[in-house]
Amino acid sequence: MKYKDIIIEKKDFVYLKSMLNVAGFDNNRETRESLEKLRTELLTAIVLNEGEMPSDVIRFNSKIAITIDGSRKINIQLVKPALKDVANNKISILTPMGSALIGYAEGDQLLWEFPSGMKKITILKVEQEDLTPQRKVAI
Repeated sequence: MKYKDIIIEKKDFVYLKSMLNVAGFDNNRETRESLEKLRTELLTAIVLNEGEMPSDVIRFNSKIAITIDGSRKINIQLVKPALKDVANNKISILTPMGSALIGYAEGDQLLWEFPSGMKKITILKVEQEDLTPQRKVAI
């Protein structure tokens, strides 16, 4: 992991905490388990103001290039649930993939349980959309 813990922008942290309180009632077991893991990660997350956020950390609206199990490369954008659009590769934070990626940085590798089993995700590239240029912050 590039940084000690996941890094979350303050306004996103507040939003996620409120969403997790509601989403815990999802009928899908895998989704509930992914969200519970995210809830646990938020307990130790580094919470920063927008201007302090490193540009290589995944947050809402980030465009991300990843590989799954070292072979399958995909490009996605992480969005709030109301903006999800699978046809345009926009995935909700409330999906197993979305909850797996939030707060991680370019170059990180992580293991996450998906409906199809445990997968190793490597984050190849992170770009921020519609944000003012962010400076890199040493954590």
